[in-house]
Amino acid sequence: MPTRNFMTWLAAACLLTASASAMQAQDFSKGSNANELGLTGEAKAMFSGKVVDILCELSGDCPPNCGGGNRNMGIVRAADNKLIVVAKNAQFEFNGPVDDLLPYCNKTVDVDGLLLSDDSGFDAKVFMAQFIRLSGEKEWKKADLWTEAWEKRNPKVTGEGPWFRRDPRVIKQIDKSGYFGLGHEVDEQWRKENE
Repeated sequence: MPTRNFMTWLAAACLLTASASAMQAQDFSKGSNANELGLTGEAKAMFSGKVVDILCELSGDCPPNCGGGNRNMGIVRAADNKLIVVAKNAQFEFNGPVDDLLPYCNKTVDVDGLLLSDDSGFDAKVFMAQFIRLSGEKEWKKADLWTEAWEKRNPKVTGEGPWFRRDPRVIKQIDKSGYFGLGHEVDEQWRKENE
């Protein structure tokens, strides 16, 4: 006959499994107007939650104004109290969402976008915010501030082409360790093999 501790453990495991299944079954797509992109594991999602500085949320290290744009940001989803990592805004390039989220630091917002994961069966996903508004407001704002904010932060950067071809930080990193981040020798080897 199983011991009492084993039975307690088994009951707890069954409860956790049932809870996890219920959470996975929660559908946030209702009412979403997000644009699908055909990415692996994408799912439309519209939900409400509090905008937070992720490092503050996880460690208690909480500078004013969610780090003033120097921290990754996320949303603590109201429906299940999960921390959702917001990894991208609505722009075509893989631009970050901080400029779109920072004005809402520690405020409750509604967001609409895509939950993304390489494995559609995996419960933990990152979020691509396409639209945002303060909870209770009617009008949505498109989450596309990054390039405009980059231009304001880099008024002396001139030239043609997209921001990432001109960004001083990107250029510095490429000069230091090459396009692949593995050194200039690897870049040169790749060029010879792929000409």
